Amino acid sequence: MTSTYSNVSYICPQWPAPKQIKAFSSTRQGGVSEMPYGSLNLGAHVGDQMEAVTENRQRFARHIDMPSSLRWLNQVHGTKTVTLPSKALGDLEADASFSQTKGQVCAVMTADCLPLLICNNKGTQVAACHAGWRGLCDGVIESSIAEFDDASDVMVWLGPAIGANAFEVGGEVKDAFLLQDKHAESAFKASKNEGKWLADIYLLAQLRLKALGVNKIYGGNYCTHEDEAQFFSYRRDKQTGRLASVIWIDADI
Repeated sequence: MTSTYSNVSYICPQWPAPKQIKAFSSTRQGGVSEMPYGSLNLGAHVGDQMEAVTENRQRFARHIDMPSSLRWLNQVHGTKTVTLPSKALGDLEADASFSQTKGQVCAVMTADCLPLLICNNKGTQVAACHAGWRGLCDGVIESSIAEFDDASDVMVWLGPAIGANAFEVGGEVKDAFLLQDKHAESAFKASKNEGKWLADIYLLAQLRLKALGVNKIYGGNYCTHEDEAQFFSYRRDKQTGRLASVIWIDADI
């Protein structure tokens, strides 16, 4: 479900998370950045004016009533999950963060890659995970789920990512996934371009999650590439902004 507050538009996951779990994903609407970052760009590393990024981050945080504890990650398309809070200074080099501390925000940035927001059924553990095809193939989802006490006791929301009809990859990408899981074949279909394949990143993530014993999976019905009005897309625009997906345990509930 997409909500708009004072022109800032954001997505509220439709999933049966406990009431103390707060989770949101931003859209590109309601910020102050100029094109090609128009307008709610939350990424400070893409060439946008820092003053605009700071204002956008403040707007997003204010409109979803987000705690000030957010720690941005320096995402490297790897598999590392960090536990928050952390005493390390600056952005943390990792592609996922995990916490069981109330009021601690976990966040990832995307612009076609897949954001996963994760919580357990008790609402005592949360994680945010960034899965591009490399990280997904190498095990970033497995790294995130391993932080939870019981994989069968978690639920996952799949946020805005590039859709199955737009994510064209080479044969080496398909081969890399099939090397690890023969069932991944179902997530690829031949492209009209010779030697290329259309990959379903949502299905690839679902296959990994189900193999881990995770069956409560929600979302996965977006396409950042096709929905230009709502989402940034690196594949579509190259120079563009970044969306954020965030999750935390409400300290007041």
